[in-house]
Amino acid sequence: MAFEPPQRLIRALGETAPKGDDWLEKLPEAVRQAVALRELTVERVQVPGGRSSLVVLVRRADGTPAVLKLAPPRARPESERAALTRWDGLGAVQLLESVAPTEGVLLLERLHPDVSVRSLPEAKALLEAAGTLRRLWVEPPADDTAHRFETVAERTGRQAAAMRAGAETDPEAAPLVDAALAAREELLAAPPEHRLLHGTFRQSKVLAGERTPWLAVGPDPVVGECAFDLARLVRDRVEDLIASPSGASTTRRRVKRLAESLDVDQERLRGWTLFRAVESGVRARRVGRERDAELLLEFASWL
Repeated sequence: MAFEPPQRLIRALGETAPKGDDWLEKLPEAVRQAVALRELTVERVQVPGGRSSLVVLVRRADGTPAVLKLAPPRARPESERAALTRWDGLGAVQLLESVAPTEGVLLLERLHPDVSVRSLPEAKALLEAAGTLRRLWVEPPADDTAHRFETVAERTGRQAAAMRAGAETDPEAAPLVDAALAAREELLAAPPEHRLLHGTFRQSKVLAGERTPWLAVGPDPVVGECAFDLARLVRDRVEDLIASPSGASTTRRRVKRLAESLDVDQERLRGWTLFRAVESGVRARRVGRERDAELLLEFASWL
């Protein structure tokens, strides 16, 4: 079988690939080796798939369905492995190999890849997604010598530097960038808790499962306060929010409802939602996704 990466993956990695990166070129051979090493039978490559990894639906030697996931080092797959090990199937997809023969390759339990929580009506989807996210907020491993998770301060520090650079060439976004950076400084001054977070949680990251109705996939784990994790969920279905005459008021109600349902401070959630929306908007503009940038920055202006 020819392993061709989906176009969505090619485009997304092309936006962030460092000069000289050849991970995509080596991917077909890496897949063949991973499949042979584990004696897997390939069913198909998941299309359109994700933006940072290749997902292959496979069966193990005993016929058990599974998922083989390959990701480049910049997608931090070993951090994902460490988080999945810590969660051990509680709220998240189960890791089937605690130790992998090769880095950047994960063997996971098979969920229903084409059925995410986004298939539910909006109110129900938010409820189920929030309930799933709550189960992931656990204490980080006490012994982190094997793997140290990035902190919210570290991740957003890198992002803040890129935002400042982007604002210098984008006067239109500059006021929102200033507000987002000010919110970040205030939020980092006194974080209320220290939890292991999913890092990139949204409705499409919650898939239907067999042992539990809904399970999270695709974390980019980070350690910090829960409001940071919940902030990305606030802007789910942003296209629908922007298209609605009541989008701004709906967004503010969503912040309030999610904060109350998960016992998160509403103002902290609003602040992190602002920062993450502006960061995503500035980044989208930087790589030429102007439509996405417009949606995200308009959304941010409502906060």
